[in-house]
Amino acid sequence: MSDNLFEEFGPVSSKLWKQQIQYELKGADYNEALVWESPEGIKVKPFYHIDEAKDGLDIQTQAAAFKIGQEIYVKDVEKSAQRAQATLQRGAEAIRFTIPSADTDIKTLLQNLDATVPAYFYLQFYSIDFVKQLDVIAQQNSAVYYVLTDPVGYLAKEGNWHDGGNNFEVMSAMATSCKNIGFISINATLYQNAGGNMVQQIAYTVSHAIEYFSRMQLVQPLVLQVAVGANYFFEIAKLRALRHIYKLIATEYGHGLDCHIIAMPSKRNKTLYDYNVNMLRTTTECMSAVLGGADTVFNLPYDALYHKSNEFADRIARNQLLILKNESYFDAVNNPADGAYYIEELTQQLADKALILLKDLESNGGFLKQLKDGVIQRKIQESAAREQELFDSGKEVLLGTNKYPNKNDRMAGDIELYPFIKISPRKTLVTPIIEKRLAEKTEQERLEGENANIQQPL
Repeated sequence: MSDNLFEEFGPVSSKLWKQQIQYELKGADYNEALVWESPEGIKVKPFYHIDEAKDGLDIQTQAAAFKIGQEIYVKDVEKSAQRAQATLQRGAEAIRFTIPSADTDIKTLLQNLDATVPAYFYLQFYSIDFVKQLDVIAQQNSAVYYVLTDPVGYLAKEGNWHDGGNNFEVMSAMATSCKNIGFISINATLYQNAGGNMVQQIAYTVSHAIEYFSRMQLVQPLVLQVAVGANYFFEIAKLRALRHIYKLIATEYGHGLDCHIIAMPSKRNKTLYDYNVNMLRTTTECMSAVLGGADTVFNLPYDALYHKSNEFADRIARNQLLILKNESYFDAVNNPADGAYYIEELTQQLADKALILLKDLESNGGFLKQLKDGVIQRKIQESAAREQELFDSGKEVLLGTNKYPNKNDRMAGDIELYPFIKISPRKTLVTPIIEKRLAEKTEQERLEGENANIQQPL
C-alpha cells in the first residue's frame, strides 16, 4: 500500500485553477470580482499556489514556548504578592506589575515569586535606584525581569517628556549600571489603538527602537509591546514581519539579540454594548498573537472598557489562553506559520512596504524629528479616518454595534470607568497620538439616548 494516499490524483497548476475560476465567473473580471486590496495596499488573491510561491523569510518563532500573562496593579504590596501567587496557581505563566510609586517595597513583592516566572514591570515613575534594586534581585535569583520603560513612547502618547526632561540621561545611566534585566521597551500598542495601518505599525515601531539603538548600548533584549487586531492572517504576518525587520535593523546597530514580543488584543475594535462579543474578538486576536510568534500574551478582559479589574473577568481572559494552549494545542509546534503560502506572501509584502516607509522616516530625520513635525500623527490620523469611514458606512462590521445591535441593551448604570477619549487641555511639545475606538461616537449617542429616556422622579 502506498504511503501517499493522493498520488493517484495529478497535480493541478495555478494556471488551471485560474482557468476554472474564470469559467465559473461566467465572464466577470477575475481581478475585480475576487481580488481585494487591504488598507496597506496589499492585493489579496483568492488562492495561493506553490507555482507562484517565493522563498519564505527566515523567521524563527517559538510558539511552543509562549507564556500566558496576567496584569496586576500594585496598590497593596502584600495583597499583590498573594494575588500573583494565586494567579500562577490558576494557570498564568508570567506577571506584569504596574507600580505607581518608587516607595513600593519591591523585595516583599518578589520574595516568594518563582525565579523562573518572567516578570514585567511598568513603572509610573523614573528611578535609577529602583531599577538597580530590580537588577540586584534578578542577579541574586537568576530571575528574568523586564522593566517596560519607554520615554519616547510616553512623549508620543502624552505630548511631553516624563517629568519635563527627555529622560535619555536616565536611560543611559540604566544601560551602564543594569546588566541583568531588560529596561527598555517600545509601546507599539499606541500605533494600532490609534488607527495606524500595519505597515505604519511595523515601521514606526522599528524607527522608535532606532532612537534607543543610536543612543545607548543594550545588553538585554528590547521588549516590543504590540496590539493585535481582528484581521486574523494579516496580524499573524504583521508580527512575523516586525520580528524580521527588527532583526535586520538591530544587527546594523550591533545589537545581536532578538526582540522580546509581548502581545495583547487591540482596544480599537472593542465595544461597550454587546460586550460579550469582545470575548470572540480577543480569542481570535490571541490566536494571531501566538501563531505570529509573541513570547508572552496578555489577554484583554471582555469588560476592560468600563469595569475596574475584577476576578471574574480576569479568570475568563486567562482561561481563553489556557484553552488555546491546553486544549487547542497552540503550543504544539514552533514556527507554525511556515509554509503557508498566503501568510508567507503577506509577511513578505508587509516587510517590504514597512522597510520602504522606515527608510523614508530615517532619511527625513528619524522618529523623533517626524513626531515633532507632526508627520507621524498626521499619517496615523489619515489611516484612522479611512477605517472610521468604513465603520460608519457599515463596510467594517462590529457585531452588536453597527450590525445587529440589541436595542434593549442598557449600559448607563454599569459604567465604572470612562470608556471614551478623555479631553485634557494642556500645553505639549508635540501633538499626542490619540487612541480611539471605532464605536465611540455610536456608543456615546446610545448612552445619551438612555439618559434622556430615564424618567425623573415626581
